[in-house]
Amino acid sequence: MKTVILIPARYASTRYPGKPLVELTQKDGTKKSLIQMSWEAAKAVTGVDAVHVVTDDDRIKAAAEAFGASVIMTPETCENGTARCAAALETGAIEADLIVNLQGDAPLTPAWFVEDLIAAMARDAEAQVATPVLQCDPLTYGHFIEDRKAGRVGGTTAVFNTKGHALYFSKEVLPYIDPDKVPEANIPVYHHVGVYAYRPDALRAYGTWDECDLERREGLEQLRFLFNDLPVACVEVEGRGRVFWELNNPADVARIESVLAGTS
Repeated sequence: MKTVILIPARYASTRYPGKPLVELTQKDGTKKSLIQMSWEAAKAVTGVDAVHVVTDDDRIKAAAEAFGASVIMTPETCENGTARCAAALETGAIEADLIVNLQGDAPLTPAWFVEDLIAAMARDAEAQVATPVLQCDPLTYGHFIEDRKAGRVGGTTAVFNTKGHALYFSKEVLPYIDPDKVPEANIPVYHHVGVYAYRPDALRAYGTWDECDLERREGLEQLRFLFNDLPVACVEVEGRGRVFWELNNPADVARIESVLAGTS
């Protein structure tokens, strides 16, 4: 399959304005912007034909081109990353069998998360949309609970059926676990990884549907697919000892820098 990775990035983030250009300290003490780290994560994926940053902001465009990225400009009216990818499909005249959306706030995404997603789509010709899920380890589960106690909206959880099809995605920690009954291992909470793979027709269809109420309330774009009865396959991936977390809030900078430093 011809596969293209798109990295949607917007400056006017509600929770963290200017987030793609935030600089994070690397293990060697140097700094890199979030968008550059996301670009490098995408470039590390094997079997990909092209990678493009997709934005509507000239500051992000200039920063991305400065480190050698290809950039596709899209309208300011794109309400989320999936809509931005749908717009880029047309404005960038992209011809591919599979479009991967690697969101620009997930610099810790290991290459094998995306490779496993692509392989799952290759095996299942009927799958129209797929996304990775990662079973929470105690540290990640603790981050989820810490955020909710502090009133912060952090990562996203996924609940799916025996076929691996999503039942729901939420910024709440689902399923609920009594604090006194949290197991030390095999915690039944799955962290949704902010990566999607779409067949082009599914991506085009997304752009024709109105925003649904669930999507609006949760702030989760993938709920539009479920609302319109298009199944989303959840592909379980393995952490292999790596810590995964997105940069959702300013508090996440220290978390991610701690991972980069090798201290957690």
